Amino acid sequence: MSPEPVSYERRGAAAVVTIDRPQRRNAVDGPTAEALLAALERFEADDDARVMVLTGAGGIAFCAGADLKAIDTYAGRLDDPNGPMGFTRRTPSKPAIAAVDGFALAGGLELALWCDLRIATAQSSFGCPERRWGVPLIDGGTQRLPRIVGLGRALDLILSGRIVDAAEALSMGLVTEVVPDGPDAALTRALEWAEALASFPQATMLADRRAAIEGFGLPLAEGLALEAQAGPETYAAAQSGAARFAGGEGRSGAGAGIS
Repeated sequence: MSPEPVSYERRGAAAVVTIDRPQRRNAVDGPTAEALLAALERFEADDDARVMVLTGAGGIAFCAGADLKAIDTYAGRLDDPNGPMGFTRRTPSKPAIAAVDGFALAGGLELALWCDLRIATAQSSFGCPERRWGVPLIDGGTQRLPRIVGLGRALDLILSGRIVDAAEALSMGLVTEVVPDGPDAALTRALEWAEALASFPQATMLADRRAAIEGFGLPLAEGLALEAQAGPETYAAAQSGAARFAGGEGRSGAGAGIS
């Protein structure tokens, strides 16, 4: 465990943000929430950090949610525009990947849902057990979970409070990929994804990402208009890419290079 509850480390094109409170299963108290927000702002300001990888220390839990034994440290945070657990009411301008090894429960699930992609070890588990003791989902869970897995599956987890294993999470689309258990296995794989995403022309990828996120739920005509805004903004990049394609680049392979 480091002296600080959250660490920030650059690894290649990625910024690795680690919740480092394994003695509390990486549960987030008020000071940890502030540290998470500071890490996000550092990532946003770092033009060379193209992907954020969010993870938890210790190999037991990604994050067990809000630290209910330190609930007094949340005074004033419930209506924080950034989110009670640091940054959960914000959307990053660049991709984020959750590297999950162990429990991602309650607010910890909401932190994982905040990310674009979720890589999990086989031992990982996910759920909203706060249902059992009357704590609401206020870090984005009621909004992001239906967007990721659909309303029916989301209501299953939100209403029942049941915990699902990594295999079931993968089958419902909650998890992007499951990797075998092992020290840093999820983090290693998430970093591979990060480097692959960072290898793409960024302007067009970020424009497409923004349109997908901001357009979700809009009427089709409004969504198409939002998507169309990227055309003029990225025309020069598109011209360059088309020329490279005409020259034979990118006609085969596995997308982002993830195999």
